[in-house]
Amino acid sequence: MVRIAVLDKDRCKPSKCNHECLRFCPGVKIGEKTIELDPSTGRPRVSEELCTGCGICVKKCPFKALWIVNLPQELGEECSFTYGPNAFRLYRLPVPKEGSVLGLIGQNGVGKSTALRILAGELKPNLGRYAEPPSWEEVIDHYKGSELQAYLLKLSRKEVKVVHKPQYVDAIPKYVKGRVGDLLNRVDERGELKEVVEELDLREALDKEIQQLSGGELQRVAIAAALLREADVYLFDEPSSYLDIKQRMKAARAVRRAAERGEVVVVVEHDLAVLDYLSDYVCVLYGKPGVYGVVSHPYSVRVGINVYLDGYLPDENLRLRREPVRFRVRPEPLERALGPRLVEWGSMKKELNGFRLEAEAGALHEGEVVCALGPNGIGKTT
Repeated sequence: MVRIAVLDKDRCKPSKCNHECLRFCPGVKIGEKTIELDPSTGRPRVSEELCTGCGICVKKCPFKALWIVNLPQELGEECSFTYGPNAFRLYRLPVPKEGSVLGLIGQNGVGKSTALRILAGELKPNLGRYAEPPSWEEVIDHYKGSELQAYLLKLSRKEVKVVHKPQYVDAIPKYVKGRVGDLLNRVDERGELKEVVEELDLREALDKEIQQLSGGELQRVAIAAALLREADVYLFDEPSSYLDIKQRMKAARAVRRAAERGEVVVVVEHDLAVLDYLSDYVCVLYGKPGVYGVVSHPYSVRVGINVYLDGYLPDENLRLRREPVRFRVRPEPLERALGPRLVEWGSMKKELNGFRLEAEAGALHEGEVVCALGPNGIGKTT
């Protein structure tokens, strides 16, 4: 059995506790160095070889900063990357294919963005050996016989050009300045600026400064900038965030065009409808957020999405959650589902900086869930 110990450095506050993890550890009490304090930070460091997995340190920590997790022995041989001692670990890697879109799905914090960074060449797989990282030759030999070997070989030789659309597009204005039109012109290596601008509805944004863009506009500009560059591999981290339904489908069509040209496309996506439309096959990522993540074997899109909703991986005999996610084909009648009326309002009109909003009369009831549905920019937030 593989045992991993992970410390959340943001939660751990050694100056505000009595080092309960150290004081109550049975191994420390009998003289073993199961837990030691790092002299430079004052934080505990857990020896995974000496830890018995009793979980006392996890329960005693006042800030819930420690996790001890037991994993199958077979999985221990498939560790692809770790950020350091007592840090997050990723097991296995997704396998991209030319001319196909690989979709990655899973809860936040289980390694989807880490997997993209490895495929982008921003992180080198260290196979869990953070103290003495392996050479590229060792990494490639580790994946010998798998489809991933050829991809990593090209990556190590810099024979593959990768474009990576980041997850947090709201950070773009901190690093990029200038007009949108000028930016897209500079990165247009394919000569398709006009077509991409039309496809993503960016005409009105071309004359704006990057700092003036809304979240949806930033997302579409980031997607456009990625698609306009000449590359062998396109990686998109959550391309549908900030976009309304219509914009999501347009962005999905634009992304699919890259795969139709024969390039490799990998997409991290939470919207199951977009994932279904975009992907040719999917990998489900599971694990404990911030502690470890595992990449499943590839599934067809339909099977992968159903496996994710059911919360059970049949080929690994593993349950991801206690209850499956189920959708009702016919919702309950309103007269049965609604509770007492809590608040009501009359029709109203609102004008703000030239924008005009008209709202009809309505009411909210106890136990009722109300959804505001519509394109961006028509007054939902107002």
